[in-house]
Amino acid sequence: MAKRNLTLQLDEDVIRRAKVLAAKRGTSVSGLVARELENLVADDARYEEAWQRAHDIMTASSPRGGRRWRRDDLYDRHR
Repeated sequence: MAKRNLTLQLDEDVIRRAKVLAAKRGTSVSGLVARELENLVADDARYEEAWQRAHDIMTASSPRGGRRWRRDDLYDRHR
């Protein structure tokens, strides 16, 4: 897959702290950002797939007998 550059503007403090974090993890700030963006994109794709599966299941499900429940039907009111 071809890689392209992306320019970001961040506060100096965030950049400084990101460099420290990247060093602790043995990577670069670019590597940290790339990994986080890849995770966000993957999470979003999984969410969309799960939502679509749930929607498809609900759309395909049959009604539960067509009965309309009343409050008194759901609770014992014989006290």
